[in-house]
This record gives sequence, structure tokens and C-alpha cells, in this order.
Amino acid sequence: MLTIHCAACKKKLWRYDKIGPGEVLRCHKDRITRLYHARIHQKGIQCPCGKDIGIDKGTMYKMIANAFTYRGTKRN
Repeated sequence: MLTIHCAACKKKLWRYDKIGPGEVLRCHKDRITRLYHARIHQKGIQCPCGKDIGIDKGTMYKMIANAFTYRGTKRN
């Protein structure tokens, strides 16, 4: 389980169940287990500080590479 944080202000945004060893390039909406401070709008997902974190692509968010950090373990 990963915790996604904003790279600018370090706030917790959501918890994500990451499957596989690769990078976090997209977050599937059905694997987001808990929202903390993230704001969802029609174009994507955003931190309360105003930084865009991901772009809505239907069933997933395409993540903006330098907009977030994460901590936790990935599930194989």
C-alpha cells in the first residue's frame, strides 16, 4: 500500500494499492482506498495547494511525474 504525497507541500493525498514493481505512472481509480486531502475535479486530481497531481483518463489518473512523491510498499 502506497501513500501519495504532494511534492510541493508534502500533504497526504490518498492511499493506493500498487500492484507490480514498476513506477507509479498511473493510478487506477478502483485501487484508491482512501482520500485524504486530494481534490477531484473534472480535469483530474489536485492538491489543496493548487498543484495538479494527475489527469483524468476515465478509469485511471495519468500521474504528473514531478508533482508527487510516495511512501510504502508495492504488492507483487
